[in-house]
Amino acid sequence: MDLILVRHGQPDWTPGRRQRNDPDLTELGREQALRVARRLAETENVDEIWVSTMRRAAQTAEPIAERLDIEPRRFDWLEEIRNPPDWEGAPAEEIERFFAEANQRDMDRMWEGLPGGESFRAFHRRVVTGLNRTLEEMGVRPLSPAHRHLWNLQEPKRRVVIVAHAGTNAVVLGHLLGLDPVPWEWERFAQPHTGVSRLRLVRISTGWGFSLRQLGDASHLERDQITF
Repeated sequence: MDLILVRHGQPDWTPGRRQRNDPDLTELGREQALRVARRLAETENVDEIWVSTMRRAAQTAEPIAERLDIEPRRFDWLEEIRNPPDWEGAPAEEIERFFAEANQRDMDRMWEGLPGGESFRAFHRRVVTGLNRTLEEMGVRPLSPAHRHLWNLQEPKRRVVIVAHAGTNAVVLGHLLGLDPVPWEWERFAQPHTGVSRLRLVRISTGWGFSLRQLGDASHLERDQITF
């Protein structure tokens, strides 16, 4: 089984220098989406597409779904960590200043996430709970509590494309690789816009284990089209 994780294209976070919490793609982001769609259609045999309900992911998934001729499944558990609602419409300079200082916060505050937004703990719990539930529907279940890195699997050849976000994809990668969560998952698994990452279930002992085969590959883009 393969999980192919695609980060959305470049979003237009601050049109008119005002923050958007659920932005559309930029013109470049739409081109990135077209290119990753072409790549997947030419190289992959896909069974399902899972998509975050946020605009930038949904718009990235549109050409992918069209080229693969698959109706996407939309999940709100795939949404990125949620910004404070009062950021909507805030001056871009305020948001830029916050992010410039964000990595300097102490660890307790990093676990709390953005003031007024979703905590990292809540975000991680949301993504992992939704992922485990959806995998279980496909017959992919943990082998046992004593072997949490191994899984039972009913359909070894199934292939799923997940179109989501840097943070969401990073949490998925960390969880399925059996890593302890950290509140800087975005940096641990850095992925450019429309970067492609791949997890493959391989036979290990009496079960199956997830193997990281690709991380944030952007070979479908020209060098000047690669953004983060």
